[in-house]
Amino acid sequence: MKIAFVLILPVFIAAGCFSLRYDFKGGVSIRPEIKTFSVQYFDNRASLVEPSFSQRFTDALREYIEKNTNLRYVNGLGDVDFSGHISTYQITSQAVVSGESSAMVRFTIGVKFSFMDTKLPEEDFDKTLSAFREFASTQSFSSVEQSLSGEIIDELIEQIYIAAFVNW
Repeated sequence: MKIAFVLILPVFIAAGCFSLRYDFKGGVSIRPEIKTFSVQYFDNRASLVEPSFSQRFTDALREYIEKNTNLRYVNGLGDVDFSGHISTYQITSQAVVSGESSAMVRFTIGVKFSFMDTKLPEEDFDKTLSAFREFASTQSFSSVEQSLSGEIIDELIEQIYIAAFVNW
């Protein structure tokens, strides 16, 4: 028994010298003084406006941050704040084929956002991001708009999240 104790004791002592931290929130380490976040309404300033898109985008950003951090959402101004607007919501022809028709259409959404850290203002920044999806010109835009805009929202929100929290 004494031999086992003598052999096991150094293992416990050595284990106490190391700490392993695994985060189920994607490896993000947010400073401990940051407890809350806020998301302001992202209005659509693009030339093409889909009426419900701004609200969908704003809600999706708030929900993503809630799910992927331990921060608490607050109305008004949180310890970190996200604001901005939809700057691009457009469809353009791609891959022109014989004649003047195109085989593919590109749907692009762009967002200009500001990140404000009320605890450490030197961390504030503005950034413009965009993402797109292409679809066959044989499909009508109205038939693919909801699903493609959902995919683009997911991509843009992930980019915003990475810019705000992963680059800390």
